[in-house]
Amino acid sequence: MYTLPDLPYDYAALEPAMSGHIMELHHDKHHAAYVKGANDTVEQLARAREDGQLGGLMGLEKTLAFHLSGHVLHTVFWTNLSPDGGDKPVGELAELIDRDFGSFDAFKSQLTAATATTQGSGWGVLAWEPLGQRLIVSQVYDHQGNVGIGSAPLLVFDSWEHAYYLQYKNVKPDYIAKLWDLINWDDVSARLSAARVA
Repeated sequence: MYTLPDLPYDYAALEPAMSGHIMELHHDKHHAAYVKGANDTVEQLARAREDGQLGGLMGLEKTLAFHLSGHVLHTVFWTNLSPDGGDKPVGELAELIDRDFGSFDAFKSQLTAATATTQGSGWGVLAWEPLGQRLIVSQVYDHQGNVGIGSAPLLVFDSWEHAYYLQYKNVKPDYIAKLWDLINWDDVSARLSAARVA
C-alpha cells in the first residue's frame, strides 16, 4: 500500500515563499487524497480481477495513473524544496544542463515557461530521458499526461492552483519565481545519479 511521506521540514520552513498554512493543506489534504485514491484503485483492480469483471478496466487504469502520478510527483516536489535551497546546481548536473539547454539561464527560462503555460492543472518537469541520455523539460497535464515514457522526474514544479492560489492569487509567475529560491540541488543531483544507473 502507498503511504504519505512525512515532509523533510516543518510546514512553515519555506516561508515566506510558501506559507505554512498552504503547505499543511497541500501535503495533508491534497497529497493524502492522491495516496488514498491510489490505494483505493489498487483494491478495486484486485476485486475486478478476482470477480472476472474487467469491463471497467479502462477507467480504473486511468484513475490509478492519475492518483499514483500525483503521489509520485508530490513526493519528488517535497524533497526538491529546502529552506536552504536556491542558487544554481554544480557538478555533473550543471554540466548536463549546459550541454542540453545551452546555459542555466536558458534552462531556467524554459522550465519557468513550461510551468507557467501549463493549461489548467499540471506541472513543469525537468526529467532524465534514458533513450537519448539527455535532460528534457516536459509539461505534465493533471499528473500523468504529455511526458516521455521512461523519463525520470528530477525536478518538478507544481502549478496546480492548490499549490499557490491562496497566497499568490492568480499571479502564478510570482509563485514560480519563488520556487527557484527553494530548490534543493543536492536532491536533484541525487535523482539524476539514480536515474542514470537505472
